[in-house]
Amino acid sequence: MKTLFLALLLTTVTASSIYDFKVDALSKGKTINLADYKGKKILIVNTASKCGFTPQYEGLEKLYEAYKNELVIIGFPANNFGAQEPGSNEEIGEFCKKNYGVSFPMASKVSVKGDDIHPLFKYLVDEAKKLGKEDPIKWNFTKFLLDENGKLIDVFPSKVKPMDEDITKHLSKL
Repeated sequence: MKTLFLALLLTTVTASSIYDFKVDALSKGKTINLADYKGKKILIVNTASKCGFTPQYEGLEKLYEAYKNELVIIGFPANNFGAQEPGSNEEIGEFCKKNYGVSFPMASKVSVKGDDIHPLFKYLVDEAKKLGKEDPIKWNFTKFLLDENGKLIDVFPSKVKPMDEDITKHLSKL
């Protein structure tokens, strides 16, 4: 436990860019290295399988397919709001694939708020505050859009659907 805490602390202290983060993937034994996405926009979304916004998985997949040459979407299952992501990583992966055909990268379940917030989300929240967005994660399916250089462009609340013009205006025209 002490080692885990130290590792999280060091990541938080030394992370100066989104590209400094590596996270466990939903697929056991795999890692998502955000540095692999330099030169692409990144949309980071906290997800949940039992939420009123869960159908947004369909829109996220559509967005990913339409713009995958310039955009990567990374889903982060989280159980922070209303216990709406109670499943294991295996159950979440199966649910996403079976019900929505999710093909974009999915990270293992994390905490996106509170004392146990994952260092990546702490970083994103701190970056959002620089844009004047206090407490940006209010519910599941909050979306953080970063540019090709890893700089936060904007944060979109749950109600903003993935294919909404507020998001797509930052992407090339189809």
